[in-house]
Amino acid sequence: MGKQLGGTWVFNEATGKNEYGIDVHSSMYKGLKTNLPKEIMGYPDFPIPEQESSYIPAEDMLTFFQQFAESYGILEHIRFSHYVVRVKPTIDEKGWEVIVRDCPNDQLLTLTFDYVLVCNGHYHTPNLPKYPGMSVFRGKQMHSHDYRSNEPSFKILYITGETVLVIGAGPSGMDMAYEISKKAIRVTLSHHLKDKPQTVFPSNVTLKPDVTRLTVTGVEYADGTSEDFSVICYSTGYKYTFPFLSVDCGITVEENYVQPLYKHCINIRYPTMAFIGLPFYVCAAQMMDLQARFCLKFFSGAKTLPTQEEMSADTAAEMEERWKRGLKKRQAHMMGPVEDRYYDDLAQTAEIDPIKPVIKKLHKISAMRYSEDLVNFRNDKFRLVDDETFVKVN
Repeated sequence: MGKQLGGTWVFNEATGKNEYGIDVHSSMYKGLKTNLPKEIMGYPDFPIPEQESSYIPAEDMLTFFQQFAESYGILEHIRFSHYVVRVKPTIDEKGWEVIVRDCPNDQLLTLTFDYVLVCNGHYHTPNLPKYPGMSVFRGKQMHSHDYRSNEPSFKILYITGETVLVIGAGPSGMDMAYEISKKAIRVTLSHHLKDKPQTVFPSNVTLKPDVTRLTVTGVEYADGTSEDFSVICYSTGYKYTFPFLSVDCGITVEENYVQPLYKHCINIRYPTMAFIGLPFYVCAAQMMDLQARFCLKFFSGAKTLPTQEEMSADTAAEMEERWKRGLKKRQAHMMGPVEDRYYDDLAQTAEIDPIKPVIKKLHKISAMRYSEDLVNFRNDKFRLVDDETFVKVN
């Protein structure tokens, strides 16, 4: 769909619809830096080039993807400004019919493929909560998807002099509260974390519990208190959505639970389709590389997939274990504490190279650093010594 590669890493000042009437994909805001060290954000066969910092600007990540694509001759296979309208099984159910819109020429094309990998990410369609009173609040309401900058030149949201409530204390919500606090009069971060973030916030940032309702001038909280705001920014996550998939594909999405999938990626009903990148709270680039190699081991015929019944039973057993741990449907693809188990399962099942231990170790100590020291964590510098060991340089 984009004019260049990079997907969510491409900064785009526009919000809403693009020039072709299609929803703007990017959620990138100006000045964004990675919240994981670059040492674990590259690919096993193509690490991010060495530079002074471990936490790097979004533009450097985009340059890395460009270098990767050029190195492996990928660019010549990409059709830019082509929007996928529909994917459905062919009549004989042995392949896939893909209808795409050639946007610059406004033409529909029908293409056929043997396999489909769905890699559209899950940071593009905002998930907005529903609170009583949302229609009566007189201030501005927006999702973090549309936040671009705290600078006055960005007309979408003029932060200077505003009083801002940020709802949601994940990595983006915390980062956004910090960025907005540099220009706003005051910022409140509403969250429902069991453990309060350990970090020290700027003096004009306060923490409050869940919002229960919006009022004409502000909000009421679960602790019975209330507060007035001129802007409410929802940093409440995104929906997993695949509007291009025909119902014939056999895939359903319910509260971000995508099913039926084998190992969170292969479509059990049509195992020539797979989804890359659904799990979250993971070491993303390394996991997606692992998932891609997992799928290709079966797609290439180098290894035979289990039967549909066996794949369904495997998935049912895993999901039952998840529900017993108290996870909700929206957490169906959450890894976090069990990410290593997932990586090892993929590698062992497909008999492919696993993620290196040093990557997993560094991810564990860096994944939650934003909640420990939001202001300074990006000053951390790391160096990989070997497949097992890393050192903190500063």
